[in-house]
Amino acid sequence: METALKVAFASSDMVCVNQHFGSAKAFAIYAVNRDESQFVEVAQFGQLDQDGNEDKLAVKFQLLEGCAAVYCQAVGASAIKQLISIGIQPVKVHEDSLIKDLIIDLQAEMKAGASSWLAKAISKHKGVDPSRFNQMADEEWQE
Repeated sequence: METALKVAFASSDMVCVNQHFGSAKAFAIYAVNRDESQFVEVAQFGQLDQDGNEDKLAVKFQLLEGCAAVYCQAVGASAIKQLISIGIQPVKVHEDSLIKDLIIDLQAEMKAGASSWLAKAISKHKGVDPSRFNQMADEEWQE
């Protein structure tokens, strides 16, 4: 799945999103593209309380590196800012939203026309098209 985006889901059971970002015990990470999804890994943590101690988040940010989004039940304002600054879109969903349904919704959005965060993530994932320079050079330019 070369063109897939990595997406994380805060989950204790790997079936539904049922965790707050800061106190999540685990993330289910999937590769998702327009037509298919593939489970990649589970990242597990010890017991983490919703205590306002943001030092514990550093390991989560490192683990989520390369992910386009993280789906969670809730996320604090400071964590939102930090996630966005490293290119990860936090997505708040209703408690016990099924991961498989969220993936289907994400794929439908990819097919129908991506929202701004998703379009940005897709563009970032694709990288620069080296042939684009040649196409531009071949275009007629007027001064």
